Amino acid sequence: MTADALPHFTHYIDGQDVPPATGSYFETQNPFSGEAWAMVARGDAADVDRAVKAAHKAFESGPWSEMSATRRGEILFRLSELLAQNAAALAEVEMRDNGKLAAEVTSQVRYVADYFRYYAGLADKVESHVIPTDKKGVTCFTRYEAKGVVAIITPWNSPLTLTSWKLAPALAAGCTAVIKPSEFTSPSAVLFARLFKEAGFPDGVVNVVTGLGAEAGEPLVTHPLVAHVGFTGGELAGQKIYEAAARGLKTVTLELGGKSPNIVFDDADLDQAVKGVVSGIFAAAGQTCIAGSRLLVQASIHDAFVERLIDFVKDARLGDPADPQTRIGPIATRPQFDKILGYLDIARAEGARCVLGGRARPDLGAGWFVEPTIFTGVNNGMRIAQEEVFGPVLSVIPFEDEADAIRIGNDVQYGLAAGVWTQSLHRAMLMSSKLRAGTVWINNYRATSFTTPFGGYKRSGIGRESGVEAIKEYLETKSVWISTDLDVPNPFVRR
Repeated sequence: MTADALPHFTHYIDGQDVPPATGSYFETQNPFSGEAWAMVARGDAADVDRAVKAAHKAFESGPWSEMSATRRGEILFRLSELLAQNAAALAEVEMRDNGKLAAEVTSQVRYVADYFRYYAGLADKVESHVIPTDKKGVTCFTRYEAKGVVAIITPWNSPLTLTSWKLAPALAAGCTAVIKPSEFTSPSAVLFARLFKEAGFPDGVVNVVTGLGAEAGEPLVTHPLVAHVGFTGGELAGQKIYEAAARGLKTVTLELGGKSPNIVFDDADLDQAVKGVVSGIFAAAGQTCIAGSRLLVQASIHDAFVERLIDFVKDARLGDPADPQTRIGPIATRPQFDKILGYLDIARAEGARCVLGGRARPDLGAGWFVEPTIFTGVNNGMRIAQEEVFGPVLSVIPFEDEADAIRIGNDVQYGLAAGVWTQSLHRAMLMSSKLRAGTVWINNYRATSFTTPFGGYKRSGIGRESGVEAIKEYLETKSVWISTDLDVPNPFVRR
């Protein structure tokens, strides 16, 4: 199809579809076919300025600013119902854009409705406190007030899920938002935003500007009317956003990379551990920040466990993500596909042994497929063990005992997540306390919930998403002092 014949997705600003100021669009590709399937508005600073000003107006003087927290919650609840009704359609667009399996992406989008339902209930549960002080005749209490306009910048691997992690608590807090989705997966964000008007949100509360990072993302982060930036993505991009936000003294939440250890002890239920390891690295073709990409196996069971793992994975079917029989879909973008292939070469050059996979699969068509790959003979100093591959590539590292597992597990610059497989309660508690990670799973992997804080240590990020803690990221704390003493002291007389 020619570019003119493809569907065109505009920005969504102030409650309406808005074409890009320059009139420019760019292609978005289907990773299964490798072909363009839609055209997306190529936004710039002018589009960002229009969107931010609409959000700022809605925050400062529109009906959103005058609305009670209970009323905000009612509208958020209505949105959750619309999301549940439209989950299949949104999931189909997301699958076409990033190649994630239909079953998984449909489940994720349905769960997005649960996120908004949770924060709908939390909107009017943010409680202030009366604080005892050491000052006589004075009462002090706190107020929690929305920060203002929030910039939300999201990646291509789970677009609507990771948008909801930021947007739901921000709206519950009373903020307004401008979303800049990944240039690789923008259409679902535009369709998503249209539901807000149907749910009853005032115009300007939620806006979407699509485009490239340098052309739309950077002007959004640096816009003087943006108060907070929420970002999920790569470490280097996160660092640049943090630096740009710092120049405007904006607050940030950053959910960045990971190189998470999935640790299997010799007392574990090995069949269950195999399933947990596979879920940790080969679900979503390994394109997840919490991927358990380092498998630490106790030396006494190393060979037997790797053999079980290979037997479980070797027949996993790669193919069309819409086919229910497919177990592993394509890589979401061509640049990421090339990056993964580069890491396969790096691993071999470092001396790692490829015991499964290790190739691209051009026989599956024009899409971007990489076989599920397992490397043994890996030591934790290798690049394949230290750097985030973001693909279906597993590094297996042996360890001797708990102390060795803790040392290896923590010996990376990241600290997003970790998994532990053991039947010992003592060992489970020890590992959960010693591993430097924001989430530790014991005898499970990759579980998340709208009720539970999520975020990382070290270079895996700043702040927390989900749960009660997330709404605090979008609130300012104000202290109010009220004097009950009618006799204001003479300031020139020392008391």
